[in-house]
Amino acid sequence: MARKKIREYDSKRLLKEHLKRLSGIDLQICSAQVTEATDFAELTNKEPWISSSKLVIKPDMLFGKRGKSGLVALKLDLAEVAEFVKERLGVEVEIGNCKAPITTFIVEPFVPHDDEYYLSVVSERLGCTISFSECGGIEIEENWDKVKTIFLPTEMSMTLEACAPLIATLPLEVRGKIGNFIMGVFAVFQDLDFSFLEMNPFTLLNGEPYPLDMRGELDDTSAFKNFKKWGNVEFPLPFGRVLSPAERFIHSLDEKTSASLKFTVLNPKGRIWTMVAGGGASVIFADTVGDLGYASELGNYAEYSGAPNEEEVLQYARVVLDCATADPDGRKRALIIGGGIANFTDVASTFNGIIRALREKESKIKAARMHIFVRRGGPNYQTGLAKMRALGEELGVPLEVYGPEATMTGICKLAIDSVMSEA
Repeated sequence: MARKKIREYDSKRLLKEHLKRLSGIDLQICSAQVTEATDFAELTNKEPWISSSKLVIKPDMLFGKRGKSGLVALKLDLAEVAEFVKERLGVEVEIGNCKAPITTFIVEPFVPHDDEYYLSVVSERLGCTISFSECGGIEIEENWDKVKTIFLPTEMSMTLEACAPLIATLPLEVRGKIGNFIMGVFAVFQDLDFSFLEMNPFTLLNGEPYPLDMRGELDDTSAFKNFKKWGNVEFPLPFGRVLSPAERFIHSLDEKTSASLKFTVLNPKGRIWTMVAGGGASVIFADTVGDLGYASELGNYAEYSGAPNEEEVLQYARVVLDCATADPDGRKRALIIGGGIANFTDVASTFNGIIRALREKESKIKAARMHIFVRRGGPNYQTGLAKMRALGEELGVPLEVYGPEATMTGICKLAIDSVMSEA
């Protein structure tokens, strides 16, 4: 399961749409998203309530404690909301140890309320944990001893009986309403493959549940069966994570292909770089470099899989090589072109794109004094490795080639030794 955070706006949108479909509960919540591209006149036409209500505005950037950080404004009119956005849009804020500009806000009607409840559902290996409290809000952590929790095994259904321990101390007049709401939320959680959902708080408005603050995470590996239900859902980067131009290019490339292309720069001045086929193998290579004591020298995390075509591999390899050879400082560098033993991917075919990129970047590779290590197995790997050996001789660069007889961890040690020998 891959837990991917989504914005509060999308969490509320999905809950509102599907709670009615699955449980017949019609949430009265309204919300709108505001970014740099927002035209407030168009927004008002689309969401008429925004010009006739007192409003709440807050950042929708995947971080919590917005109220405690002074980033929530209450009881504003539309002009005041526009001014609030103008003053803060693009302004860098520090939350915890992370700094980043605010780019996205959520606007909602201001809802006066007295009672604040807490609800969360978390997917676990063998079922789900559901937690509820009558003391929700910004002080929930200080009142965690008042949170009631049940564990619902995968094979069990959510019923009023199963929910009873959570709501047993509620007044009778609201117990049934909140119990039905919890069951409805759980139905949405399961049907849309949420992995985490939290409301802190929700309240009752005219006797009906009304989420005020909400967080959600989806299992993005289930996108293939949920894309119609999810609609145009966004998976933003974590707060504080800003893509470099190279990372942004690979991200856009990844979105346009059925293959997987991932690239993250860890240390632009690192001396050990990877271009690895397969998610599991990429983790092994990165972890091994760290385990051997050289995590600080690891330049990147990279992974390509799902049989990308030659042109996609070429574009991918160009970016990796450009980053790995940038600003040569005279110290040796190593590049691991690795992978496990493929089941279906034609190794020789994917190597064609990498070979073309290596030829293009020959002068940069030599300027960076780069030592290249190749380790691969799978369909057609002998042909692919033979092409790599011939390329090393053609370019006149240090290029060592290994098949599945060599271990991935052993290749990491060879790469480290090659750059550290002169230290």
